[in-house]
Amino acid sequence: MPRQLWLPTACAVFALQLTACGGDNDHGFVPAISPVTRDTTHGIVVGVDGSASTGTYAWKGVPFAKPPVDELRWKAPADPVAWTTPKATQEFANACVQYGRIYGPGANNKYDATIGSTLNQAVGSEDCLYLNIWRPSNGDSKLPVIVFLHGGSNVSGYTADPVYDGAMLARTANAVVVTTNFRLGIFGFLNMPQLKTGADASEDSGNFALLDSIKALQFVNRNIANFGGDPDNVTLMGQSAGAINVYALMTSPLMVNANPKLFHRAVPLSGGLSLATNLAPGRLPTLNPASTALAQGNALLSNQLIADGLATDTASAQAYATAQGNTQMAAYLRGKSPSVLFATLLTKLSVLGLSGSGPIPEGTVLPVDPIASINAGSYLKVPVLAGNTRDEAKLFPTFLALSPALGGVSGRLVSDAQLFSTQFSYNPEAAPAVSIEQWIPSVYLPVTTPMTGFNARTDLLNQLFFIASRDNILDALKSKQAAVWYYQFNWDEEPAPWNDIYGAAHAFDLPFVFGNFGPSLFANIANTQANQPGRLDLSNAMMKSLGAFAKAGDPNSAVLGTTWPAWPSKLNFDATATAKVIAVK
Repeated sequence: MPRQLWLPTACAVFALQLTACGGDNDHGFVPAISPVTRDTTHGIVVGVDGSASTGTYAWKGVPFAKPPVDELRWKAPADPVAWTTPKATQEFANACVQYGRIYGPGANNKYDATIGSTLNQAVGSEDCLYLNIWRPSNGDSKLPVIVFLHGGSNVSGYTADPVYDGAMLARTANAVVVTTNFRLGIFGFLNMPQLKTGADASEDSGNFALLDSIKALQFVNRNIANFGGDPDNVTLMGQSAGAINVYALMTSPLMVNANPKLFHRAVPLSGGLSLATNLAPGRLPTLNPASTALAQGNALLSNQLIADGLATDTASAQAYATAQGNTQMAAYLRGKSPSVLFATLLTKLSVLGLSGSGPIPEGTVLPVDPIASINAGSYLKVPVLAGNTRDEAKLFPTFLALSPALGGVSGRLVSDAQLFSTQFSYNPEAAPAVSIEQWIPSVYLPVTTPMTGFNARTDLLNQLFFIASRDNILDALKSKQAAVWYYQFNWDEEPAPWNDIYGAAHAFDLPFVFGNFGPSLFANIANTQANQPGRLDLSNAMMKSLGAFAKAGDPNSAVLGTTWPAWPSKLNFDATATAKVIAVK
């Protein structure tokens, strides 16, 4: 059984010293009074007993590293300071600092109306390196462990998003579920010479977010047995940017050479890790070379110096930085608040190309060509369960304006603020309050028009971006191992016109994976009483299949009603209003 502790009374001290208070058991510990009081390598944590309501125990806001603030900003994560009295871990900790987007938190670290009023403003905190744990409230031990990395383009997102609550997945999959924060945007990925000391190649990589995730996995390895999990059976799952990071960690030399092994299965959903040089011409990469990140870092520093009146242009900014030296420039940047840095970033997005963020293939934390590393067999060989949604690109209709080939016009008429306001208060049970003409430009209507309609244009974007990178990395993996499975999520039972606006869009599989259909950005436009039976039936099958994969490295489960063949075959996940529809394609 998992290691548990007495409640924090005087008796607890003696129990920890293996003395009186009821005697010791076979493991050297007294029987537990509180099922949510557990030990970690840093101190005791006290969680939430949800056995009566959710069938789970939960620990939220568990520190796995020191706050990366002040001198620790843009440093590798360090162990947290140990605590000597039991720590309440019953509320989600801060989201990592980010600029407000519709996919992130608002002012209150949760999904609420303030998301719409804090767009493009600094939200969250640099004190954010915490994780959350859920486990079934049964007596099982050595449960499979699922660690999840959230999406958000590696510039936004937060584990307190209600979609990511791990209780339903933990109970249905009979697994320990962990969600973890990691630094974002310029705080998580920054290639800037002035920050490099030469003392630690991993730290000099600029891949702070990946190092955060490794630190979280190390915490899991050392502590998860005390929560009933098996440290030798950890599944690393991520969606979108989180999936990119999963692939990055699969190919990281730090993970390939890790002892002990920190994860044993991988579930990358809607991600890839392909450079432009890995893809056919015209395809859109999911990874940029280190030189791109270096240009972004240099541009951020130069424009911050200009904003502060210390330079007038790029040349004088570079001269100033050289004259001051790396140590002073690093201190200068660490002295800037996130809101100041975001102000510079956001006012110069089109000039700096700073809107993108993600892993930096510099050779130490991430190979310079991860696909080449896979082809050479130099990666962490673990079973892989990948997935995409059928209509990924319908979440990114503004990208249609990127080129005439895609349409040359944004596919969305409303702003982010209008989108959030509409969807936050929408009533899906009432008559439609939005028309498709209010949302999608007429040039893309009707949506079903061959070649020029919204469906065709977004599908082209999907093929050039998501599918190109999918095929590239899954084919590379398949050439080296048999254990690769893939699903396509096709559910599009939203009430009109949302079934055309979104369909099976990017991230629409997440509520099904976690079993959470409550408050979230898309809940009010997607979920109805009419489509509930089919939704829940499909979600149950997806969670149980994920549980089978986490347990044994194979997603096949009787609940699917069919055999799931390995890639390049795929399983389509869909549902009618009343029942799941799962088929091999």
